[in-house]
Amino acid sequence: MNKEILDILACPECKGDLKIESAEKDTTEIINGRLICETCGLFFTIQDGVPNFLDADSKTP
Repeated sequence: MNKEILDILACPECKGDLKIESAEKDTTEIINGRLICETCGLFFTIQDGVPNFLDADSKTP
């Protein structure tokens, strides 16, 4: 996942802004990590460069 895509992504629950946390990166992409909503606190995993917004295991911190 390219970091620049964060400008267009939003939390599917509350439409809040997302930030990257716990990221494993290569030179241009985020390979693994998670996105956290700055408004409601839900987090979504990034695996193999793909953010998963459909994961039923998304949790609050």
